Amino acid sequence: MADKRAVEDEQGGGQGGQGAVGEQGKPEGKQPRSVRVVLLALMIAMMLAMLDNMIIGTAMPTIVGELGGLEHLAWVVTAYTLATAASTPIWGKLGDMYGRKGVFMSSIVLFLIGSALSGMAQDMGQLIGFRAVQGLGAGGLMVGVMAIIGDLIPPRERGKYQGLMAGVMALAMIGGPLVGGALTDHLGWRWSFYINLPLGVVALAAISVVLHLPKKRAKTRIDYPGVALLTVGITSIVLVTTWGGTEYAWGSAMIMELIGIGVSSLVGFVFWQTKAAEPIIPLHIFRSRNFTLMSVIGFITGFVMFGAVLFLPLYQQSVQGASATNSGLLLLPMLAAMMVVSMIAGRVTTSSGKYKVFPVAGGVLLSIGLYLLSQMDTDTSRLTSGLYMAVAGAGMGCLMQITMLVAQNSVEMKDMGVASSTTTLFRTLGSSFGVAIMGALFNSRVQDVMHERAGALGSQVTERSAQLDAASLAKLPAAAREAYQYAVASGTHSAFLLGAVVAVAVLAAAVFVKEVPLKGAGPEKGGESPGAAGDGAGAQTVVVEAV
Repeated sequence: MADKRAVEDEQGGGQGGQGAVGEQGKPEGKQPRSVRVVLLALMIAMMLAMLDNMIIGTAMPTIVGELGGLEHLAWVVTAYTLATAASTPIWGKLGDMYGRKGVFMSSIVLFLIGSALSGMAQDMGQLIGFRAVQGLGAGGLMVGVMAIIGDLIPPRERGKYQGLMAGVMALAMIGGPLVGGALTDHLGWRWSFYINLPLGVVALAAISVVLHLPKKRAKTRIDYPGVALLTVGITSIVLVTTWGGTEYAWGSAMIMELIGIGVSSLVGFVFWQTKAAEPIIPLHIFRSRNFTLMSVIGFITGFVMFGAVLFLPLYQQSVQGASATNSGLLLLPMLAAMMVVSMIAGRVTTSSGKYKVFPVAGGVLLSIGLYLLSQMDTDTSRLTSGLYMAVAGAGMGCLMQITMLVAQNSVEMKDMGVASSTTTLFRTLGSSFGVAIMGALFNSRVQDVMHERAGALGSQVTERSAQLDAASLAKLPAAAREAYQYAVASGTHSAFLLGAVVAVAVLAAAVFVKEVPLKGAGPEKGGESPGAAGDGAGAQTVVVEAV
């Protein structure tokens, strides 16, 4: 029976999710096995959220070949991204209002329903609709993981698990394309969706049996006007970054209208949040300087990270002749450095309680790494580019989990969900802007250089897309192929140089971070746990000590 119990709230309801602690702050009833099962289930859910798009990307050519609808191909990804971004803050708020466990399990169920329906889709229209359902569930997966960990593990001890989270992220980025290719080749593209079902069921079963958190029942109603305004605002912004420069020109009426709708909706949302009884994103959390700075740093980290993930494989395939089949492996130097540094940062934070040094170091390393990547040309070796990637990855490792840790440490326990979802939302929006802006700069530069070096032929080669796959590149005349390789190197230079400039803002923001003691640092000599009194975020050491 003991192994079936996990961490329960010491107050039975109040702030929620604090560890079972006995008198004088001493932990009771350590449950090593149950805690590990909970963490394993959370990591599976986290992987589901991150792995999906990377698996599907590999299967997309086969999907289009069977279902048709090539003109709607982009919507398979866009529908998922839009639904995820729009639902993220809503899931976080629902967890705060009605209890973390039930809301998180609901998001997993919705994600699995969307996955099953997507696997059964008979045409492109159905697939797009079912991907939107899947995206709605995915919006709650990452937020649920971060918020539950925030409930169970005090910030001072949470650093120990940063390496695990970074490892899951690296595994998803590297393994996604490989798994997607293997499933599509041997079982068919529908298994790219069905693979989520057994993993999700395992996570659901473990969470249902082992995780025990207090149930809540909010007395106020959901802020429906706030939900509507925020959804319209986020949807418009994501569509601008997705369509701008591709489906529509940046100065087109459609893009201008979307910008107008997005800005007016978000302004209206901010105004409404000052009046709502239970706001979706309580504006008072931004009164914390650290929380605001972490939101900014998270946005910029998403901006540069996903731009790097997009352009590095393209550069190595087009310029360095690497195989597209193993494109995920090309990112290994960056992802390995990110994972190792994140683990070191977590251990140091746990042992010392100091964390400001990591955002500062992350800003420096990220800026230097992106600048080095911008210096790559047609003669850069794979070893050199790998070293450059490792520097950038080390910078990301200093930032990826520290931003969430400090953000959660900056709010009360009752706002843990919205703090997690807001930080996640800023990172998601940052990635959308990064891919759009760096992509537009890259495409423009490639097209200009191709026109300069290959004349009319160069313009014809890139008139539809500045990005060519390996098969298309091999069919080009030698002169056009060399011009394209130079153009990709030039476009990569421009994109990463912009990223380096933007990354300087991380350093600027990190300088102003105030090193507030992390809550729940564990019992001191007198038996009292720092952070146990006051904001209710301490006294959760049972989870950490149990592992």
